[in-house]
Amino acid sequence: MDVLTQKRVKEIFDYDPDTGVFTWADSRNNHVKIGDVAGFYHPSGYRSLQISKVKYYAHRLAWLYVYGELPEEIDHINQIKDDNRIENLRVVDRSANMQNAPIRKDNKSGCHGVSHCLGKWRARIVVNKKEIYLGSYVTKSEAIAKRKIAEVIYGFHPNHGCAA
Repeated sequence: MDVLTQKRVKEIFDYDPDTGVFTWADSRNNHVKIGDVAGFYHPSGYRSLQISKVKYYAHRLAWLYVYGELPEEIDHINQIKDDNRIENLRVVDRSANMQNAPIRKDNKSGCHGVSHCLGKWRARIVVNKKEIYLGSYVTKSEAIAKRKIAEVIYGFHPNHGCAA
């Protein structure tokens, strides 16, 4: 398989960095017209585009289109998976990308790293793949406060933490 280049992406698509939308720059077949919005929604919630029968996430192609490189990890700063405006994207490592992950649907406390166990609220944080126990507290708000302090100490992304 050929390495995808910025030049190749620009031959196929136009990209608007202010909206994050890709449109067709080339009419490849009878199904698409120049100027039509390109891509489809992947079941993961990300927008995908296809080049030579290979699927790519739109945020990755946006970075390649603008900067000419395709890094391993790209984060959506505002956590909206289909907001592919270049100002909403940043290159990060896996750890930083996970720090900006939204709260899981099965989270009962509304805050990363805070759980209820044996009548107490437990706070923890994972740093460099190691769990750090932050203590057990009588109230959920005490556990959340301890967790928020730890996020500042360890330099976590401000979007990380508790649900709005």
